[in-house]
Amino acid sequence: MRKLLVAVAVTMAVPLVAQSRAVPTAGAAAMLQPAAQEPGAQQPVFLQKDVKARIEPLIAEATAKGSSGATLADYGSYKVQLSVRSVSGGAEIHAHWDDVMLVEQGSATLITGGTVPDAKTNADGETHGSKIVGGQEQTLNPGDMVTVHAGTPHQLLIPVGTIYSSVVVKIHEP
Repeated sequence: MRKLLVAVAVTMAVPLVAQSRAVPTAGAAAMLQPAAQEPGAQQPVFLQKDVKARIEPLIAEATAKGSSGATLADYGSYKVQLSVRSVSGGAEIHAHWDDVMLVEQGSATLITGGTVPDAKTNADGETHGSKIVGGQEQTLNPGDMVTVHAGTPHQLLIPVGTIYSSVVVKIHEP
């Protein structure tokens, strides 16, 4: 099993929304798909101000439902997503996806490792449960970045009254 990697970012090193493309601001499901890139062409850039603008409409939905999200880009082998939570999530184990999370706002306790009692695995290999037993806790704050490798049990605990948001890069592992 791979180790959990935690790094603290002082500033957002890669600002996050495709350069020279209009960014949809309405609707949590709106997707941003950069145009095909010619070899040597400038790569898409996600500007921080645009990411924050995309998070704003997700906050109301997360406040009402507990969580909300949107996909900024889907490249097949990896995705760039936004996640907003107002309540704690259940325990998860992704069979084929690494999660790289950059905290935008709020704080949370990330629990990793341990076991997930009464876990249920679906056809996609995603395992869910209500909690983690025996995991390690780490407090996450704005600017922090964490990598959770495929196969690692993980759970986010959100303090009551907190809106937590992050940019999540999901990387497919075969």
